[in-house]
Amino acid sequence: MKSKIIKASIVFLAIASGAALWSFITDAKFESSHSSGKKPNVVIILADDLGYHDLSSYGNTLINTPNIDALGKEGVKFNQGYVSAAYCSPSRAGLLTGRYQQRFGSEFIVGSAATWGIENADKAKISQVSAWLNKFDVVFDKDLDVKKFSEIKQGLPLQEITIAELLRERGYKTGWIGKWHLGEGGDLIPSKQGFDYSYGILGGGTTYGAASDPQLISRHLSHLFWDKSVFKEKRSGWGAVQQNGKETEVKEYLTTRFGNEAADFIEKNKDNPFFLYLAFNAPHDPVQAKKTDFDLLTSIKDSTQRAYQAQVKSLDDAVGVVTSKLKELNLDNNTIVIFLSDNGGATYTHILDNKPLRAGKATNFEGGIRVPFFIKYPALIKGGIDFDQPVSSLDFFTTIAAATEASLPNDVSYDGVNLIPYLNGEKKERPHESLFWRVGFAKAVRKGDYKLYINEKENQTLLFDLKNDVSESHNLASTNKEKVEELKQELIKWENSVQPPRWPSVMYMKYNNNGEFNYFPI
Repeated sequence: MKSKIIKASIVFLAIASGAALWSFITDAKFESSHSSGKKPNVVIILADDLGYHDLSSYGNTLINTPNIDALGKEGVKFNQGYVSAAYCSPSRAGLLTGRYQQRFGSEFIVGSAATWGIENADKAKISQVSAWLNKFDVVFDKDLDVKKFSEIKQGLPLQEITIAELLRERGYKTGWIGKWHLGEGGDLIPSKQGFDYSYGILGGGTTYGAASDPQLISRHLSHLFWDKSVFKEKRSGWGAVQQNGKETEVKEYLTTRFGNEAADFIEKNKDNPFFLYLAFNAPHDPVQAKKTDFDLLTSIKDSTQRAYQAQVKSLDDAVGVVTSKLKELNLDNNTIVIFLSDNGGATYTHILDNKPLRAGKATNFEGGIRVPFFIKYPALIKGGIDFDQPVSSLDFFTTIAAATEASLPNDVSYDGVNLIPYLNGEKKERPHESLFWRVGFAKAVRKGDYKLYINEKENQTLLFDLKNDVSESHNLASTNKEKVEELKQELIKWENSVQPPRWPSVMYMKYNNNGEFNYFPI
């Protein structure tokens, strides 16, 4: 048994609200497969930068996404599903641990100085990187101490317990496929975090295929790295696909490859309980689509928008490969399938918006943290449910622990709740009274239907009533000072329970809201 997992006879789930912690015993009543002693399989499917309205079930009228939408028709569609961070690395850290990532200092994006192309602290190079980033509403932090930054070990700390480690202790076969972005080497790789099988990229992104491929439509290469010749034709470094630690060549369109690899993993482990973490890099930029998908979407006139929507279609097709494999093998009824995006749509690409939600990726506004969100588990959860209360990606760890009857240590604070009693109607109250976000000087708390946003750098305080103003258009801070103070105190209590970041941010995302600029560290 791994030393960092402590078996307990009773499952204690410590839920943080400010500095107070309390424990409760999960009360889900397990029937069906549980009564026979058969453990449920678990599949988490994570999209990358998928916006709130990018699926037809959430309002996309440009394409249909039947395979992902089916998860809501056969399970639960959440209308207020939140992630714990508005961009890649910290959001993934929270999802895999069930804990606010600020509890272990993983507050900012993982990326070494070499990743950003500034490893030699050359002023001319930094100026070049900065000028490029400015094109996409990103401001490089010129005060960053590059040498000191380069010496910091960035990634998910080994002492944290991941879902993979929790389930491997229960006899599960565990696999990661897709994008990692929680540490690029050494002991920060998936195989050190509970995964028996690894297939994918360790860094923050890569190309979907070679730019010269006639079967690939490339329309919007927004990221600095995609312009490098090495990335145009061949993935390398943190963008190379690895299989169990060794680089492997991929000739298929990458989203398709990840979907097929996931189906192969399920096939190979059909006789064992398994956990699959399928973390696509789609539809993160660069915008590169399969020509076959692009050619189908003739009603979309803008070619860049058309290519982006084709990427989303390809993602839906890959999810369909996975869900079809589960049904083919008669595993569907006893498999928990979870789908969500790591953050909101990337408005900095100037391809999409998240309206009526405000802003997008990297911001603590609704467009950055409210995402498409599903869970399907036929053995225990009734299908066709629209759930309207706020829930968090942190809840999936706790829900999986309860569904698999996995014991948790009683000396670790977990921030999620077991969703099953709420989805089955056994509990009527809100799963969460308060939810929190922080990226450096930009912070937010939602309590009830009110949300407070504070930006210390800009000396900005905004209060929104999300029930009546989901677009966060009307600042109530000056007219409801009592609520501002109440939520400020909630935020202070929570901040006192977490740690400062273990490494600094590298840049700031600049968001323009009708001439009003907001900055968010990354």
